[in-house]
Amino acid sequence: MAEEIKKLHRSRKDRMIAGICGGLGEMFSIDPTLIRLIAALIGLFTVGTAILVYVLGWIIIPEAPAE
Repeated sequence: MAEEIKKLHRSRKDRMIAGICGGLGEMFSIDPTLIRLIAALIGLFTVGTAILVYVLGWIIIPEAPAE
């Protein structure tokens, strides 16, 4: 049983800004809207730290390969 290892990529098809939440949704098989809501709540309570983490993810996480 060869189990496919899922890698984190920025989504090409399910993106609002950079595709990070879409990529996380694809990786964990959950709705990206839920991840976006959680990210927004974290952003409100961390006074901008979440925005910095998001921008760093935008720079570091590669975009999904073209299909």
